[in-house]
Amino acid sequence: MKIIKREKYIEGISKFANNEIIKVIVGQRRVGKSYFTKQLINYISKKQPKKNIIYLNLELFEFSTINTSEKLVRYIEEKSKQAENVVFIDEIQEIKDFERAVRHFFTKNYNIYITGSNSSLLSGELATMLSGRYVQFRINPLTFLEFCKFHNLEKNQESVNLFIKFGGMPFLKNLDLKDAEVVFTYLRNIYQPILLKDVVARYKLKNVDFLERLVLFLADNTGSIVSAKKIADFLKSQNMKISNSVILNYLQYINDAFFINKTRRYDLQGKRYLEIGEKYYFSDVGIRNALVGFKAQDINKILENVVFSHLIAMGYKVSIGKIKNLEIDFIAEKNNNRVYIQVAYLLSDEKVIEREFGNLQKINDNYSKYVVSQDQFQFDNEQGIKHLTLLDFLLKNEI
Repeated sequence: MKIIKREKYIEGISKFANNEIIKVIVGQRRVGKSYFTKQLINYISKKQPKKNIIYLNLELFEFSTINTSEKLVRYIEEKSKQAENVVFIDEIQEIKDFERAVRHFFTKNYNIYITGSNSSLLSGELATMLSGRYVQFRINPLTFLEFCKFHNLEKNQESVNLFIKFGGMPFLKNLDLKDAEVVFTYLRNIYQPILLKDVVARYKLKNVDFLERLVLFLADNTGSIVSAKKIADFLKSQNMKISNSVILNYLQYINDAFFINKTRRYDLQGKRYLEIGEKYYFSDVGIRNALVGFKAQDINKILENVVFSHLIAMGYKVSIGKIKNLEIDFIAEKNNNRVYIQVAYLLSDEKVIEREFGNLQKINDNYSKYVVSQDQFQFDNEQGIKHLTLLDFLLKNEI
């Protein structure tokens, strides 16, 4: 099978290739971490062919007996040579007490790459033992540019329409995008293993029915302010009583699996993050659409999710803005710079234009401000606020 390179990630992680620092690659299951690992191995093999590369994909049957740190150490030491040893361990969370093995090989000057499907991979003991000795990279679903490359599509509005409908899971390049039923069936089928392996099994959850209802609630309320109380009230209407603390725990578990992204709200006047009322966006909007349908009435929340995901892929830290009783869809920050963004489906009348541009005009600073919409032509700037079509926005690597 032809492996399509994801150059941005290769370029980023290759800067640390020769450093005595652990490279940690994380991301939602099925976003292509294993294929990316193979790309890294090919890259290193060509650049420095004398290095001894040791690779384990712990999801494969051939490695199924390696399930403890002791067995992992034994296997790698048997494969080690006098040359510099470069170790790749894919889905390392499958190993019990993997932290001990990583620490062992780090002290032996092995060049270590590990991947995992849970953000708590670096919590607790590993973070304590290796503080300042690792660098983390997150692999995201395909961006629009990657989507076009994978599917050999022109970068046009028709391709944007496919992207916001089906999302960016890499395996879709093997499916016919003209057959929505096939694509959504695949996306629904990978949704279950993500929840079962990275949430239910990892945290030993018993209430799977509640977990699935919670995910569907988040899909229906993508881009809406969510609180434990709001979810609890919804569950009561479904004859299900769940405590706020359990709801918050389950939300965190799904977030840790990179399935959703929790986004905090920031008060631009008080200059502080608000303690309650986050928003949640799906890492892959295609999975979201597969779960609850791709419906015309949801287009605004779908577009918000797409814009949010692209900001994350560009490396921005994203929050929701609040100024008095108004909302700013996104505050995106990177390298001491800030950008404000409003998202709309179409700037169809003066009322919509006033709302989207007007909210941004209330912000009294000199950072760049944008309105992004599905319109197929670009509006003039208003008081320094720029308009971008969604296509133009998705073609950018930086804003």
